[in-house]
Amino acid sequence: MFQKLEISAAITLLVAIVVLVSIAAVTRVLGAPIIWSVEIAQLLFAWLCMLAADIALQDKRHFGLLILLDNLNPKLRRLMEIFNLIVLMSLLILLFSYAIKNTLLMHPRLIGSTQMHASLVHGSMVVGLALLFRTMGTQLLSLLRNQGTT
Repeated sequence: MFQKLEISAAITLLVAIVVLVSIAAVTRVLGAPIIWSVEIAQLLFAWLCMLAADIALQDKRHFGLLILLDNLNPKLRRLMEIFNLIVLMSLLILLFSYAIKNTLLMHPRLIGSTQMHASLVHGSMVVGLALLFRTMGTQLLSLLRNQGTT
């Protein structure tokens, strides 16, 4: 259910970016540029990147050590996957703490002509890292439950 919601949100963000950039290009050609279009597109793109990273990770298409893992026997591969997930989740916790601090620091800053708080952009990292942690946690639990299989 969450994956469908994330995919729907990512598609909506992508369509919004394409429509916004298209309208901005047309109005610029007509001599009446939309001055806030770049800032809104950047905001939407930051959120889209984090959602897309989580969607890719859910399908195990984000990143990995597949060359190494593909050459290991199934039992050793499972142990290596567990080790990798634990290391990556530890790093995500560290990054998450810094992302929260950064978002709070950026809140007073206003972005360009929209005068929106920069924390709206930087908040995408907090949400994205939380989603990535949730996905990795689910994958880790799945690996730990399926001890004999792989």
